[in-house]
Amino acid sequence: MRSRIVVLLGVVALILTACSSAGASTAPSVAATVAATVAPSVAPSAAAASSAAAVDLTIYAASSLKGALDAAKPAYESSHPGVTLTFSTDASSALETKIEQGAPADVFLSADTTNPKKLVDANLTVGPAVNFAGNKLTVIVPTTNPAKITTSADLAKPAVKVIAAGDAVPITKYANQTVANLAKEPGYPADFEAAYMKNIVSKEDNVKAVIAKLELGEGDAAIVYVTDAKASTKVTTVDIPPTANVLAAYAGVVVKPSPNPTEAQAFLTWFAGPDGQAILGGLGFLPPS
Repeated sequence: MRSRIVVLLGVVALILTACSSAGASTAPSVAATVAATVAPSVAPSAAAASSAAAVDLTIYAASSLKGALDAAKPAYESSHPGVTLTFSTDASSALETKIEQGAPADVFLSADTTNPKKLVDANLTVGPAVNFAGNKLTVIVPTTNPAKITTSADLAKPAVKVIAAGDAVPITKYANQTVANLAKEPGYPADFEAAYMKNIVSKEDNVKAVIAKLELGEGDAAIVYVTDAKASTKVTTVDIPPTANVLAAYAGVVVKPSPNPTEAQAFLTWFAGPDGQAILGGLGFLPPS
């Protein structure tokens, strides 16, 4: 019996020695296995966090683009994780001045080509201006049409209250050119242009403010973009003869002081490309010329 106990104790000792040796020899391989398993899963996570670093792009845009940008925001942000779009809309001329004075913007989208060119000429952009849309003009009147305006020639009738924008605002430049063209149309009075100018009773900051004033019944008529007229339920349109109408050209630039030039260029390219064109076209904008 004693001998059997001794044998068993010997066997146990051998087993413990083997386990100890095996533990020592396998420890490095276990650590290596853990490292090999964990490291790959950690590395992609770090890379993903880096690539998805939050970028907030500030877009300065003509007020007539507000609806298009509101529609573009969810489409762009969903397809570009980590990028957030923030918009500031006003008259293109006012926004161009702010950028020249150092206002922080990544992209400038203008309702004309003149204001982006000013920034290009001042070396305040990354690359040239990009044309991304066109627009046409129309006459709008309140749905009640108190002045009984039925043709664009009626804009020169006595006592008609015309709402316009400031002299530097692109819509005003387009409208004035259209009025000059109308003055040459058959059947329009010789003093049409002068009479129209005399009928202007206020000059607003931008085209959205022009429409808002007309919607409130504070004027009889205005010349605005077709897209803005389409977006309002409180005005009706009066066509401008095609031979007198003016094509508005929209252009955008990446602003040089932008801290995110790569992302800013990506947005401008997207907005001028098929996805942006689909949104713009759905709201009545024309393709860029």
